Amino acid sequence: MESLNKNNSTNNENKHVGRMVESIIGCKWSLSVLRLLRNGINRPGEMQRQVEGLTTKVLNERLIKLSRFGIIGKEIFPETPPRVEYFFTEFGNKFLDIVDVVENLQNELNSSEQNN
Repeated sequence: MESLNKNNSTNNENKHVGRMVESIIGCKWSLSVLRLLRNGINRPGEMQRQVEGLTTKVLNERLIKLSRFGIIGKEIFPETPPRVEYFFTEFGNKFLDIVDVVENLQNELNSSEQNN
């Protein structure tokens, strides 16, 4: 079993939390992938089956982006056929707190708009 966490630390954009938040919160597919992982769905094929309209290309792009940001890691199992699973890194678990705050704020806004 090989655990990979390819984090391109040479790219300053990947170190800027504000850019991460903007990039991920502004992308419905990235949020979908985060929700899936949080719910224990950590294999790409299952992720794609769970979200209507999510293509292999888009899923792979989102997984690569989240991995580059250091939010998720990738585990490759030496099996035939190969099995790949994704997981939240320590930083990723902290980043989820930001996602939660934004989603809670959105829910509050939606709720107050419905009451008006």
